[in-house]
Amino acid sequence: MRIAVVGAGYVGLTTSACFAHLGHSVVCADIDEERVRRLNKGEVPILEKGLPELVAEGLASRRLQFVVGAANAARDAEVVFLCVQTPQGPDGAADMTYVENVAREIAPVLAPGTVVVNKSTVPVGSTRFVQRILSESGVRHDDVTVASNPEFLREGQAVHDFLNPDRIVIGCERPEAAVRVSDLYRRVDAPILVTDPASAEMIKYASNAFLATKISFINAIANVCEAVDADIREVALGMGYDSRIGFQFLHPGPGYGGSCFPKDVAALLRTATDAGYEFRLLQGVVEVNRAQHEQIVEKVRAAAGGVLAGAVIGVWGLTFKADTDDLRDSPAIAITRRLLEEGATVRAFDPAAAEAARALVPDLDDLPRRVPGGRRCRRDRAAHGVGRVPLARLRPGPRRDAPTRRRRRAQPPRPRRDAAAGIRLRRRRAPVSPR
Repeated sequence: MRIAVVGAGYVGLTTSACFAHLGHSVVCADIDEERVRRLNKGEVPILEKGLPELVAEGLASRRLQFVVGAANAARDAEVVFLCVQTPQGPDGAADMTYVENVAREIAPVLAPGTVVVNKSTVPVGSTRFVQRILSESGVRHDDVTVASNPEFLREGQAVHDFLNPDRIVIGCERPEAAVRVSDLYRRVDAPILVTDPASAEMIKYASNAFLATKISFINAIANVCEAVDADIREVALGMGYDSRIGFQFLHPGPGYGGSCFPKDVAALLRTATDAGYEFRLLQGVVEVNRAQHEQIVEKVRAAAGGVLAGAVIGVWGLTFKADTDDLRDSPAIAITRRLLEEGATVRAFDPAAAEAARALVPDLDDLPRRVPGGRRCRRDRAAHGVGRVPLARLRPGPRRDAPTRRRRRAQPPRPRRDAAAGIRLRRRRAPVSPR
């Protein structure tokens, strides 16, 4: 199928490369001429595992190409994916300016029967918003269908998540258009949920808000554990064995960040407020996340003897998580700024984003490109996540005066299944032979 993807960022570039890998003909558009030039040479400007290989594969097979301008990509496309930015506005709402501009640009070149798909994370009601913009630009309502197909990609694992998703969500009012979008994923083994556009858009927001809630919850529990001399690692392990809870996102740290969770939580709060609902639970999630930054600063202060002024602090890892070069809403950056405000000297190191971090925090004192032990973190090693040292998160744990005891394995053993009884077992004794 002929696909156009508008936007060559994390979502757009991953979407383009993966659809080309699945056998479709993909044209990806961006407004940055330099980025398009580099991409056509196979140079991927973002750190994402497996993405350079897929881009090279798509270019070599001629199933993938990059052009300047959305209209140039959408002219002959059967399906057009909108993967442009929806940044957070001053009031917390998502800014739909880029989506609107692209919709107006591609409207004159859309062929009858084209399906326009919102892939970016957009507020509830955005499908109707795009349909209205297209109609205002001269597109007949019956000629073009607008659908929602939200992405659920983790930075650093985006390629894997696209090709091995937990589910594929399609929101569309017209069944025939939903079938065409689902056909794009024919080679992907995953359940497909077809629903109305508003529900599809809410699924994305609700999913990210729930994951952010788990992070804030385990951070709050960690703070309580520290106060009562409990071990948060043991507590999280015991919680995770409960299949209703699971082990994911039960890792205490400096809080959530990145390009999705902060923006999506704020947008969902604004959506709820506009609808007349006071979302107190989600407000608490945001407050706990902000307070966690200060909690880490207090830990550093205590470790420095109670005074940060004049102290030299080392920070390893500046991106919002490992295996990415994304600094957006990074807790490490927020904490580093607080340390600098207190008068500390911060020597920061990140193998993937040190130069970009200096632009955000000019007062950083860079460490040399060498880690303790004499090993050098070269750029080519950092690009593959080798030698990566995560942020020194100062994760809440037992107090220093707490008794030490043997730790369990970090990852739980995979349970065995009794085929006859259908029961999940940890250990199973051999049957005793009757005498």
